[in-house]
Amino acid sequence: MPKKKIHTGGCLCGAVRFEADAPAGRPHTCSCKMCQRHTGSLTATWVEFPRDAVRWVGPAGAPATWRSSDFSSRAFCSTCGSSLGAIDDQPTVALLLGSFDRTSAQDLKPTYHSYKGGRPKWWCIEIREA
Repeated sequence: MPKKKIHTGGCLCGAVRFEADAPAGRPHTCSCKMCQRHTGSLTATWVEFPRDAVRWVGPAGAPATWRSSDFSSRAFCSTCGSSLGAIDDQPTVALLLGSFDRTSAQDLKPTYHSYKGGRPKWWCIEIREA
């Protein structure tokens, strides 16, 4: 039986760590104002997983959350403040790609972009299909 692929990652200080079972689902980029403010970046890169495919394994356990909408909470480390993603009411955990230890896995590559209108006109986002 082949070994199951696991993606790992965590916050800047290492207090919050995660393991997420591959394959990842719906990797995408987003330039909405909420994502911009959550990450401090013009574009966030998200990778969604079923909630039961993500385990919080660091010494701090699960990340702190802030309720950002009627259906989701933003996740962050309460020690260093690193943004980690969003935990939705539906059984989805969306992790920010920058929090992964290894970002080059093929199943983490974004396949579409949400809210292109939220980016400045000079900000070029190009997603090429493999």
